[in-house]
Amino acid sequence: MSPRVLLVDDHYPWRRQIRSMLPHGADWHVVGEASDGLEAIKAMALLRPDLILLDVELPALNGLETARRILALDPSAKILFVTAHRSWDIAAAALNTGARGYVLKSHAGDELLPAMHASVNGRRFVSPVLAGRGVNGKARQGAHHHRCHEACFYADDAPLLDHVARFAEAALRAGKAFIIVATEPRRAMFRQQLQADGLDIDAAVRHGRYISLDVADVLSSYLVDGRPDEARFWQAATSLVMRAAQASTGEHPGVAVYGEACGALVRDEQVEVAIRSEHLWDEVVRTFNVDMLCGYPAVIAHHDDQRVLQRVYAEHSAVHTG
Repeated sequence: MSPRVLLVDDHYPWRRQIRSMLPHGADWHVVGEASDGLEAIKAMALLRPDLILLDVELPALNGLETARRILALDPSAKILFVTAHRSWDIAAAALNTGARGYVLKSHAGDELLPAMHASVNGRRFVSPVLAGRGVNGKARQGAHHHRCHEACFYADDAPLLDHVARFAEAALRAGKAFIIVATEPRRAMFRQQLQADGLDIDAAVRHGRYISLDVADVLSSYLVDGRPDEARFWQAATSLVMRAAQASTGEHPGVAVYGEACGALVRDEQVEVAIRSEHLWDEVVRTFNVDMLCGYPAVIAHHDDQRVLQRVYAEHSAVHTG
């Protein structure tokens, strides 16, 4: 059965244009239209569409509040913002409502259908110009296939320090922002090494290009009763990544992340929680211009159940040992 779509925009010519972008035949079925937020809420309750295409700027009730009310009524509703607003702050606010994606109207010709497919299939999509992909034309459709989500297994601090320092230095010198998620002693160790390598970390911190976070704080931001809460995860991750990306100085906004949260979970025998967390971070990598390196204690490589190791390996695009 074709996915059922509700169009919400106060400009009739734009709603007509969206209809013209959808393939003829059985791929998509527009079941209704609304010109303001209050109409959209009523139409959603009556029609139960599979996907809602929603503008930010609407009369009576703006798109952000409309999305919040729709998702409060039906948390499973899938919303894709299609808007002219290029503001990072508005995009972050829109995604933090629980929407599946954010597409700029100026890029809808190339991006709308890939975004719709991603949204109805449970993935996320952000216009590459905001996600930092920096691609043009039809290449945008393949932009989200880029993936750098690697793991590093370390027996002691020396090889890990060297590997992470090279990863962070390459990112910072390329103009990307760098986020580190580790314990306080390890964060201090990495910072000292980067400063010894000639990087002005104090300036990077002031400009928002170096963000240092504690493992426990990050885990507490999205774990509920010991399990990952997807809505809380995406709120925390979207705000963090887009804030960092805004501070990047490269040609295309980019972020590099080194994290030890999943390694800490596996070390504490919370394997399922770690794997689910890796799934969520992998979607962040696929959605935004994020390169991720995950640190795991080498003791995991000698886990009694080798299936644990295999599952951790399978979550990453490359594995390094040291």
